[in-house]
Amino acid sequence: MADALLGPAEIRELAARLGVSPTKKLGQNFVHDPNTVRRIVAAAGLTGDDVALEVGPGLGSLTLGLLPVAAHVHAVEIDPVLAAALPFTVAARAPAARLTVHPADALRITADKLDPAPTMLVANLPYNVAVPVVLHLLAELPTLRGGLVMVQKEVADRLVAGPGSKVYGVPSVKLAWHAHARPAGRVPPAVFWPVPNVDSGLVAFARRDAPADVDRRAVFAVVDAAFAQRRKTLRAALSGWAGGADNAEQALVTAGINPQARGESLTVGQFAAIAAAGIQHGYGGKLSGTREEVDR
Repeated sequence: MADALLGPAEIRELAARLGVSPTKKLGQNFVHDPNTVRRIVAAAGLTGDDVALEVGPGLGSLTLGLLPVAAHVHAVEIDPVLAAALPFTVAARAPAARLTVHPADALRITADKLDPAPTMLVANLPYNVAVPVVLHLLAELPTLRGGLVMVQKEVADRLVAGPGSKVYGVPSVKLAWHAHARPAGRVPPAVFWPVPNVDSGLVAFARRDAPADVDRRAVFAVVDAAFAQRRKTLRAALSGWAGGADNAEQALVTAGINPQARGESLTVGQFAAIAAAGIQHGYGGKLSGTREEVDR
C-alpha cells in the first residue's frame, strides 16, 4: 500500500495536470500525508468483506488506501473533473482494484445506485456538508454497519457529545438515533492541501437499532424544536410544535419529562418518548418541519 499512496509532490503534480484548484465552495482540502491515510484506514476497521463508501475522494488519497482492504469501494464525487480523473489515478497505482466512481452529490445518492451495497462509510468529508451527508447516508443506506469520518474538529465534538455537554445539540441527537459514535482522534491541519485554519477530528460510529418504535421524522421534529431556542424550557420551546405551551407540558408529563428541563439534558430516547406522547395526544406539528441537514 505504501508505494500506491499519494504524497505532497504527487498531489500537487496531479492537481496541476488536471488544472484543479481546491475551492472553499466544495470544501476541498486534499490529504497529502500517507501516514494519515494509513491511520484512517486502520481506525476504520474494515474487513475483507466490507464494501466501502467514500464521499469526496478528491484526487484519490484515501481511495488508494481503502482499495487494498475492502472488497469494493464506491467513490461519490461531485466535482466532474475529479470524478473523471479518479479511475485513471487508481488504474495507474492499484491495478485490478474494485472501484465504482459516482459523479454525484452525496446528498442525493440513493441506495439503488450503489451495487454492491455499502457496509462502511469512510470519508474525509467536506466541512460545509459533513453533518447532512452522514445523516442522509445513514437514513438512506440501511446496509451501512458503521463508519469513520474525518470532519472539522468542532463538528466532531458535536457529533459525539452526550447530554449535558455544552456542544450537545441537533447533530448529536440525530446521529445518536442511528448509531453509537465516539471520538477516534485528532488530525492536524498540516496534512492537508490547502492547509485549513482548523484542526480536524475523526469520528467512528457503529449502527444500532432505533431507540424507539416511533417515526424518525416525528422524533427529529421534536429535536429541531427543542434546540431552536436553547435557553428556553422545553415547555416553551415545544409550544410551537405542540400547538401551545399547555399541550407541550401535557406531552412532556406523559413522556415522564420535567417541563422545566431543557433540550440539552435529554437523551435521544427521551426525545422519542416526547414524540410518541405528542402522537398519542394528537398533536406534534408537521413532519415536514424536520431537517436532517440542520447543524446547530
